[in-house]
Amino acid sequence: MARVLLNIPRSARPGEVVTIRTLIQHGMETGYRPGADGEVLPRDILRRFTATYDGAEVFAAELSPAIAANPFLSFALVATRTAPLVLRWQGDNGFDQTETREITVAP
Repeated sequence: MARVLLNIPRSARPGEVVTIRTLIQHGMETGYRPGADGEVLPRDILRRFTATYDGAEVFAAELSPAIAANPFLSFALVATRTAPLVLRWQGDNGFDQTETREITVAP
């Protein structure tokens, strides 16, 4: 399991726009770089990131080998009701990590 840093507000007012920031520790090997022995290192990247709020997808990104190691992603969403925010990273070699946080919406 990769180390994940999340900056997600725990609470918001109805209709408030909140910013979500994520950083996941991942080496993002492109599959083009030679290793110490001269052999090309196998590709190992994160390919897809999705964010689901209250069951609806609110953000998605298709990632490529050109993205930096330890990718940082930031997006905004409108807090409409108390609901879980589910963040999911998928990658090569069966990598699949999900983090869930509740956003409480109250006046």
